[in-house]
Amino acid sequence: MPKVLFLTTSHSYNDDRIFYHQAKALRDNGYEVRICSLYADYKGFIDGIEIESYAILEESIEQKIEVFQKVCESFQPKIIICSEPLAVVASKKFVKENRVSCIYDITEWYPSMSMLQNYRFPAKIFQAVKFSLIQLYAGFLSTHFIFGETTKKFPLAYFFGFKKQIILPYYPDSVYIKESIKKLESNRITLCYTGQISKDKGIGNFFNAVDKVRQKLPELHIKILIIGSTVDESDELYFSSLLKEYSFDDIDIRKSTRFEQFTEAFADADLCFDLREINFENNHSLPIKLFYFMGAGKPVIYSNLKGIRKHMKKLSFGCLVDPQDAEDISEIVINYIRNPELYYSDAHNARKEFEKNTIGE
Repeated sequence: MPKVLFLTTSHSYNDDRIFYHQAKALRDNGYEVRICSLYADYKGFIDGIEIESYAILEESIEQKIEVFQKVCESFQPKIIICSEPLAVVASKKFVKENRVSCIYDITEWYPSMSMLQNYRFPAKIFQAVKFSLIQLYAGFLSTHFIFGETTKKFPLAYFFGFKKQIILPYYPDSVYIKESIKKLESNRITLCYTGQISKDKGIGNFFNAVDKVRQKLPELHIKILIIGSTVDESDELYFSSLLKEYSFDDIDIRKSTRFEQFTEAFADADLCFDLREINFENNHSLPIKLFYFMGAGKPVIYSNLKGIRKHMKKLSFGCLVDPQDAEDISEIVINYIRNPELYYSDAHNARKEFEKNTIGE
């Protein structure tokens, strides 16, 4: 039975892409699979997949490399799939000595803005160059590439175009999707925000747009559904200030749910939003949540990101907008309210788009 080892530093062992989509698919096709993460402690088997995970994310690079190397030696995989450059570098010796495949799965922009946010100019420029060189080194060491989206192919696909590569997008297995197409009520609407609660991810833009709708249609009952949490103290303070500033009458804030129940958590939502800021990193991203909204049959209002345009051209089930243009966004929401047949059409378009890309896979 061929052995496949997943190595990841910053993703959890039960990450949706790694565990639910890649590892389970490999298991179903006869592979013996182990996942090693440095995010949280866990050892055992889950659904026939072996987990060897350690909570050492804050430890030294040397310690992390040592753990990955020990796991490689103990498991003796034929294929290693790495989610970050450090994992690729850590597996270098084992890959060379045993002539196995090292596949680099690129789903995150590297270096990310969060990696650079604590550095000041000009140190930030130096660190960005250093991290970029590490990324190129990981590309040099890898034998194959998996790209989550077209906009993440730069720079590795261009420097190492001779290496085998595929695009493996984020369409989830339909077994994890609960369809919940709704019909709009004339006097109420539920607007939904999910994921990390921060300025960068657009919680302020979302609240501003909702407030515009409230001002224009004071008789409309607006329920706000938020599923997610803040990551650090600055996000918590920012979110608290927004809650005081806007004082919405009906707001439901829930913690993130288990992956299997994610689409159930926002089943009551009418419209789903992602109004993240359009910076370099965000603009080159294809937000994974979009595929879950699509599968559930939810019309969406999203920031006009290059990553979405490149993958989908244009949305058949919602609108791409300037996230800071609350006036325009409010008019889109009001247009749905006044034209429920348009809303219902977009909801069905979302589900059709999902089925077209997943059924028969």
